[in-house]
Amino acid sequence: MDNWNGYSPARQRLFDGVAERDVENLVVLTGDAHCSLAANLRQQYDDPESPVIGSEIVGTSVSSGSNGADVDARGREFLASNPHMAFYNARRGYARCSVTRDQWRTEFRAVPSVTVRDVELSTIASFVSEAGVPGLQGDAVVPPT
Repeated sequence: MDNWNGYSPARQRLFDGVAERDVENLVVLTGDAHCSLAANLRQQYDDPESPVIGSEIVGTSVSSGSNGADVDARGREFLASNPHMAFYNARRGYARCSVTRDQWRTEFRAVPSVTVRDVELSTIASFVSEAGVPGLQGDAVVPPT
C-alpha cells in the first residue's frame, strides 16, 4: 500500500515522537494521490478524540486523470470514513503554500477542465496552520459539493 494505512507502525512512531518532543506545528506535505486533501493529524490516528498534533496537505496533479471532479466516489468514501479529513477535491490543479514564522497557508488551486483551453484557475479552498496551534484552521473554506 502506498498511503499512511500501509505504514501504521511507522506512522504511530512518527506521531508519538512528535507528541513527545512537543512539536507545535507539524505539517505533512505530500502528493501523488491525484486529488487534493486537507486533514488534521491525531496522535492516535483511529481515535477521533485523540489530540491533534499537526496537519496534512495533499496536492493534486496538474493534468493526469483527465478533468477530475469536485467530489468523486473515492472522495465520498474518504470523507465518510475519515472524520479528521477537512477537505477533498478531485479536480486538476496544485496546492500553493506560503510559509512564514507565524503561519503556514495552503491555497488549493484548480481548473474545471484540462481538456478545454483557456479555463479559469481558481482557489477552491484554503487552510491555515498557525504557530503554536496544531492542526488546520479554516480560512475561506469552500466545502466540496
